[in-house]
Amino acid sequence: MKTFKEGNYMSKFRIAVIPGDGIGPEVSNASREVLDAVAVKYGHSFIYEELLAGGIAIDVTGTPLPKSTVAACRSSDAVLLGAVGGPKWDTLPGDQRPERALLGLRSELGLFANIRPAVLHPALASACPLHPDTAAKGIDICFVRELTGGMYFGERGRRQSAGGEEAYDTEAYNVEEVKRIAHTAFKIAMGRKKHVTSVDKANVLESSRLWREVVLDVAKEYPEVELDHMYVDNASMQLIKRPGDFDVVVTSNMFGDILSDEAAMITGSIGMLPSASLGAEGTPGMYEPIHGSAPDIAGKHIANPLATILSCAMMLRMSLGLEREAEDIETAVADVLSQGYRTADIVYGERSDDNVMVIGTFEMSGKVKKSLIGIK
Repeated sequence: MKTFKEGNYMSKFRIAVIPGDGIGPEVSNASREVLDAVAVKYGHSFIYEELLAGGIAIDVTGTPLPKSTVAACRSSDAVLLGAVGGPKWDTLPGDQRPERALLGLRSELGLFANIRPAVLHPALASACPLHPDTAAKGIDICFVRELTGGMYFGERGRRQSAGGEEAYDTEAYNVEEVKRIAHTAFKIAMGRKKHVTSVDKANVLESSRLWREVVLDVAKEYPEVELDHMYVDNASMQLIKRPGDFDVVVTSNMFGDILSDEAAMITGSIGMLPSASLGAEGTPGMYEPIHGSAPDIAGKHIANPLATILSCAMMLRMSLGLEREAEDIETAVADVLSQGYRTADIVYGERSDDNVMVIGTFEMSGKVKKSLIGIK
């Protein structure tokens, strides 16, 4: 995990930008406006290099992840990704689909830890589909998802069986893979409420039994942190029943993918959740919203840019060492929401007389930018 210094003022940073497909270009461009406001306010210089990956890369180069994109990402200080994929490319073979760009970037850059904060902003309490009493208690969960192992990277294929053709995907983890993600989770917990929940399926899966053994061993190095274990099916229920009881959740690639999307909905909208994908010290992190490319609304400028803007805040903090600037973005987002501004996806149970104003993608980023500039 990279160690970051604070206070890199009057500095230049190279940011690889992958707009991608669908609403990806809209939310990434809107977020760059906010980053530019940060640059002006604090005297930084963000040098952007736009790169191809995903469906658009297939159309232009014939491959979802050109080698030139990987090379440029490696030489950057951080990578900002919009979204990839869409029905246009759904009929392609699995290894040629746009989503392979994500897996390829994670593998090529060694990004083994996906950090996904799921926070219910007080202004969005009515957007939470849970019981009002549950929402009132607040939700602030940090998901730490292993990103380069498990079923998504395991052996796969098709073969003949007695019942005809069958397909298989293999779930496998080794000790070092589990150990490094466990350390990541415990270190994050030390800066929060010092509580880690490890999610697995150890009653059924051998890979989960190894996972639990290694997490228990790593926990000995963090005696201040409370550790509990939860089967994934129970975790999915408890996230609905008592989300406020969770602090840091560490889990495998596939389980983390599913559970963090569930958390996105209970915190208001998948359009609100940022993420960071991090690797070993010295490697650039990749920052992206957890939502998809939403091709049905692409080009309509109604997509929610806040997840990408908040991903930029994570980038400033975790890859560029700019803590104060990151806090300014987060404060500005909270301020704009408290003023009643919403994109369509986060209007839930609110009435016109609730002082709620529905605005578009660039109107929202403009509001955040204006608030950020005004923060002392």
